[in-house]
Amino acid sequence: MDGTRHEEFRAYVAERGAVLLRAATQLTSDRTEAEDLLQAALAKTYLAWDRIENRSAVDGYVRRAMVNTQISWWRRRKLDVYPTDRLPDRPVEDHTDRSEMRDALGRALRRLPERQRLAVMLRYYEDMSEREIAETLGVSVGTVKSTVSRAMARLRELY
Repeated sequence: MDGTRHEEFRAYVAERGAVLLRAATQLTSDRTEAEDLLQAALAKTYLAWDRIENRSAVDGYVRRAMVNTQISWWRRRKLDVYPTDRLPDRPVEDHTDRSEMRDALGRALRRLPERQRLAVMLRYYEDMSEREIAETLGVSVGTVKSTVSRAMARLRELY
């Protein structure tokens, strides 16, 4: 990869890294595993960078690489788990609190009107700026600000 393409890839990672890490965290539910997953997906993307003609499709390529890698890792780990009659000596980590929080957040988001839900998802899940959201939704930046503000106030009321 020549210097220009290398810098183009570095700029992409700098700009979209945080959003992609959130997506990886949703896939793994663990920050450390998410970082490893993202790094693996970015390595695959780096190797395929010259073949990706449509730069607006790079996020999709990275997300697909994360999903495929996560499935591959899951299958490998699955082979390491064997049923046994003996209980482990140490307690197993309980993720129910995280799961319950995610479920509660999902229920709360579903109670918002569609436009508010979409604005919150774009702002906080996709890490888009207010200007980017305004362009995506075809509204003014002020509308985005007030919509997100009303949605967050409603979420605070609900939970």
